Amino acid sequence: MIHFLYPNGKKRVLTFSYDDGVIQDRRLVELLNRYNLRGTFHLNAGKLNQEGFLTSQELPDLFQGHEISAHSLDHPFLNQLCQSDLVYQLQEDRRKLEEYSGKLVRGMSYPFGIYSDEIIETAKNLGLEYSRTVENSLSFRIPEDFLKWHPTCHHKQLNEELIHKFLHTPSHRNLYLLYVWGHSYEFDNDQNWEEMEENCAKLAHIEDVWYATNIEVKDYIQAMKSMIVSVDQTMIYNPSATSVWIRTETGSHEILAGETFYVKN
Repeated sequence: MIHFLYPNGKKRVLTFSYDDGVIQDRRLVELLNRYNLRGTFHLNAGKLNQEGFLTSQELPDLFQGHEISAHSLDHPFLNQLCQSDLVYQLQEDRRKLEEYSGKLVRGMSYPFGIYSDEIIETAKNLGLEYSRTVENSLSFRIPEDFLKWHPTCHHKQLNEELIHKFLHTPSHRNLYLLYVWGHSYEFDNDQNWEEMEENCAKLAHIEDVWYATNIEVKDYIQAMKSMIVSVDQTMIYNPSATSVWIRTETGSHEILAGETFYVKN
């Protein structure tokens, strides 16, 4: 029997997601870096260089090792826009962020958590591959639709019980995903930076956890689901550009991009 694994044979993945591009992101990035954690930062390009927000010039260095993602140009209610303005808000945000960062922007999060079929279809047509909602699932499930990607929890809900459940529930055949989101200015408002650091320390340096950005999670799961397995499960072909790990009776194996793996009994 073939079972899929995360990179390097891991069974759990942790990713963070923060919105708006406010100056408190600097402190949050330093905190994540201290514990070798990784995340995605959803930015409004139209608000950069304003008081209380990051500058466009600092993006490449600040978010090194993390992902820059879209959040609309000016953070409007997307469901109140005409189609042309909706396209402009998503496309122009992506264009500017790519210009400032020098990297592809492939995902987003919905401003105010508001989305609709029209917004999803527009985002997809503009080349955006995932978008996070604010609907906390309090579960570790892999998303069924990446353009309606429901996170596990807001960071205020990240408590000892949830962390213990994520790290210690027997995995068996399951792959677990812990997705934490929020806004970094909330740590100032709620004065809970220390609590966040304690949680980061509890989640850091775990052998069975893969630490990834949102787009890395999406890319890997997409590659995993694209694998082609023979009826008798003795051959498995990886048509993607990403290595995928599996477990068989003989142990864990990496299947390289374009490779056919033959299962030995």
